[in-house]
Amino acid sequence: MTESELHQRVDALLQDVQEQLDCIDVSIDSELASGILTLTFEGGSKIIVNRQTPNRELWVAAKSGGYHFRFLAPTWTDTRSGESLERLLSRVISEQAASRVELQLNEGSQSPSA
Repeated sequence: MTESELHQRVDALLQDVQEQLDCIDVSIDSELASGILTLTFEGGSKIIVNRQTPNRELWVAAKSGGYHFRFLAPTWTDTRSGESLERLLSRVISEQAASRVELQLNEGSQSPSA
């Protein structure tokens, strides 16, 4: 994956996450800028999702830890556990929001040229 493809793929994914969170009835503030999605929860805790261009990875920082994902078609996969990004984000957002959140990311079909 080229640097340009990575940026396009990650930007589309982060926008998808933000849009889904905007549609749910849970109080989460989100800010998306320059390949970084910051989620702020009641009480001030945060989850940060950002691209790591040199490594061609997507990183997630949450209260439960730090996670590194690589795109292994068709999904972004945690480099240590093999967990999908969709599953991990649903879990850590649910934990920090104290409310069940189920994301349905369309990771594999997000064409870099879209």
